[in-house]
Amino acid sequence: MATEAATTPDLRPIPQPPDFHPTVLIPSQNDKLRFWHLMVAGSIAGSVEHMAMFPVDTIKTHMQTIRSCPIKPVGITQAFRSIIKTEGPSALYRGIWAMGLGAGPAHAVYFSFYEVSKKYLSGGNPNNSLAHAVSGVFATVASDAVFTPMDMVKQRLQIGNGMYGGVWDCVKRVMREEGFGAFYASYRTTVLMNAPFTAVHFATYEAVKRGLREISPEYVGGGGEEEEEGLLVYATAGAAGGGLAAVLTTPLDVVKTQLQCQGVCGCDRFKSSSIGEVFRTIIKKDGYRGLARGWLPRMLFHAPAAAICWSTYETVKSFFHDVNGAAA
Repeated sequence: MATEAATTPDLRPIPQPPDFHPTVLIPSQNDKLRFWHLMVAGSIAGSVEHMAMFPVDTIKTHMQTIRSCPIKPVGITQAFRSIIKTEGPSALYRGIWAMGLGAGPAHAVYFSFYEVSKKYLSGGNPNNSLAHAVSGVFATVASDAVFTPMDMVKQRLQIGNGMYGGVWDCVKRVMREEGFGAFYASYRTTVLMNAPFTAVHFATYEAVKRGLREISPEYVGGGGEEEEEGLLVYATAGAAGGGLAAVLTTPLDVVKTQLQCQGVCGCDRFKSSSIGEVFRTIIKKDGYRGLARGWLPRMLFHAPAAAICWSTYETVKSFFHDVNGAAA
């Protein structure tokens, strides 16, 4: 008996501090993915996102443009009816090809820069929110350099009411009449808007995704119902990040729209690309409420768009990861 007692292992639990909660670490799949995998995944995600939500973006652009005539408050329903009545349903999709030409390459740069920056800045800690935010800022500075020219063309076509014959006609006329600088008139504003937008977006996305996985660790994907539940996590986290970031950065988005649409269909033309000048013009003409123009359709655009984008992006990444695993 004594011998048996002596060899019995001590199975008593080790006491833990009261606030002890083991951190749920989600292993990264990106280590096995090549740079071009991330670019392809980002390109597909960005194209699907913007194409799916384009009519909402058109309504937002119409609501944000401030013309020379007296300004009246415009709601989503009023803007939608006005577009349908005066220009027809097809006007909701005017400029979509410009969006397609810009969104694919820009999002390829966006996500690949984000993943690479996150890998080096996080120090191996997938829960580093600061690294996620800073990586998002790096990603947006690079992607905006690619996207801004086509975004300007897209917005001019959205409100142009037949002023331009299409994407290439708009590009040629802007180049001839205003010069190459017109394509980047809003770049500084776009970066100042998208840097905090992306920081909030990515940090919120990663935090919500981590929180949902801690609540339900089985939501990591891997086939069948688990994979569908994983997509639900991506969509929920993406919608939360996109919606919150969209509302917070609406004033700068209004400024960006003024700079990109200046001189088109009665919109004001500015002497320079000064953000302060545009702010003062908006406040003078429309009061401080003018800085919030289009906040609701902007949120209604970015919340589902981000859900679509992140779900598509993570799905394509998982596909590449599975292919690489099968080939190994």
